[in-house]
Amino acid sequence: MTTSKSPALAIGGGIAALCLVGGAVPVNGLLSGYPVLSAQAIRYAIGALVLLGWLLCRGGLPRVGGRDLLALLALAVTGMVGFNVAIIEGQRYAEPGFVAAIIGGSPLVIALVVPLALGRRPRLTAVLGAGLVFAGVLVISGGGRWSLPGLGLALLAMLGEAGFTLFAVGVVRRIGGIATSAYACVVAAVGSALLSPFFAADPWPMPTAVEWSALVVLGLLVTAVAFGLYYRCVSVVGPERSGVLAGVIPVSGLAVSVLLGAQPLTMTAVAGALTVAVGCALGQRARLVSGRRAPSSARPAPRPVERV
Repeated sequence: MTTSKSPALAIGGGIAALCLVGGAVPVNGLLSGYPVLSAQAIRYAIGALVLLGWLLCRGGLPRVGGRDLLALLALAVTGMVGFNVAIIEGQRYAEPGFVAAIIGGSPLVIALVVPLALGRRPRLTAVLGAGLVFAGVLVISGGGRWSLPGLGLALLAMLGEAGFTLFAVGVVRRIGGIATSAYACVVAAVGSALLSPFFAADPWPMPTAVEWSALVVLGLLVTAVAFGLYYRCVSVVGPERSGVLAGVIPVSGLAVSVLLGAQPLTMTAVAGALTVAVGCALGQRARLVSGRRAPSSARPAPRPVERV
């Protein structure tokens, strides 16, 4: 959770964060027998405790305003709880490869929506980079069979993945990436805990030792560390450059699967991974080209963070 403003370090942290998310697929598989929303509640609660503890040790908890609370609620509903539920339910109606391929379109959504929301035209390099990432993810995942409900849920998951970045942009700018991660985890943990009884007959069984291990890994590494690093990346290099890095998720998942012997390494998968890498690199060019237009002194200073 570095505090450096270096774009290279921020991008490296963002890549590391998304590698953790993609590599956690086998860990999520260890929770297949545990109620989904209850597992999410425990995971996010662990992440929230770690992040809140970090903030308290660093000087206190930033205050949030009404619009920040609304953004955090939207972030938790779409990009955290909703995203996970859409993925899990979507795989009942479509093959995992199809769901992953659709989610791979989230960088393209971010590359188009962010500039339009800011009243400017999308940057060609950002859109092309996001398009290459989408194509690479499509090659890696291989597509697969699907039905209409599966398509709908996969699209919801894609929008949730995009929302994880889009709804956080303003909050990250005002209170920082770590605080945004911490408060979003609190909202997601509470929301998942409240919803779990409606989706499971026995929502709170005692986790086994293996399940506890998986929950701790997910809470510490894939939530506290990964969220903090990713939102730090968003705060330093912006949502467009951060969003295109989402293509790293399926690439890291592929790498872990190959290392564990779950699937062979094929030339098709290598080609898809290389396409994602080129797309990510091209996406990072967007800011480098446009950043020459305005000196740093022309950028608005961030609002001072009030702490409790």
